[in-house]
Amino acid sequence: MPRFFSEVTDEENIILTGSDANHIGRSLRMRPGEELTVCCCGVDYNCVIRSITADAVYLDLVSKHRCAAEPLVEVTLFQAVPKLDKLEYIIQKSIELGVSRIVPVLTRRCISRPDEQEFARKKLPRLNKIAEEAAKQSGRGIIPEVAPMVSYKEALEIMKKLDRNVLLYEEEEGGRFFGDVDFSGVKTVGLLIGSEGGFDKEEAAAATEAGAEQVWLGKRILRCETAPITALSILMFLTNNM
Repeated sequence: MPRFFSEVTDEENIILTGSDANHIGRSLRMRPGEELTVCCCGVDYNCVIRSITADAVYLDLVSKHRCAAEPLVEVTLFQAVPKLDKLEYIIQKSIELGVSRIVPVLTRRCISRPDEQEFARKKLPRLNKIAEEAAKQSGRGIIPEVAPMVSYKEALEIMKKLDRNVLLYEEEEGGRFFGDVDFSGVKTVGLLIGSEGGFDKEEAAAATEAGAEQVWLGKRILRCETAPITALSILMFLTNNM
């Protein structure tokens, strides 16, 4: 069933306009009586098309329910900025796995160091478009946000507002296996993951001081685009969301 993201303010009069209406009428060639789903704030509204005009699609609500694809834990991925093609891949796959928000972070060892204003103006709209497409493809109930790029210090301040934070660090000393972390009763989780160069020891120590737990995934060295996908898969499994 086709899925569309739109704000639902009146359940008795759900209307899709703009590009969604154009896609329904011209690309999908849907007709009155056919069914589609409107997603809003993690809720799926199953609807039937009442009528279609040149610029709007009018829907009748059949049923609504919490989107089954949305995990019960909200995960923010704090991803140290890698090369752009890798970041696009990370965004796409992490959304498929259930991440709620992605925050690009500029760390000391980032090879790619985009200008903050240029990143916001030129790259961020494309990244959020990738997020939207990934959310539709994977049946999500929300479009996870790709936030503006922040400094490492800013990222640590944001993390303090979350219930539990995990730093993926390649050094075994002082860390623990991911599977040993207790996520019981946790509603919000932050994952802090490095770029191609990883984190230096001062950054790792600062994250620990901010309340993050250092974890490692064994002795194999993972690429920066593999690490977040692996960590998210483990986290979703540990929180019974996979």
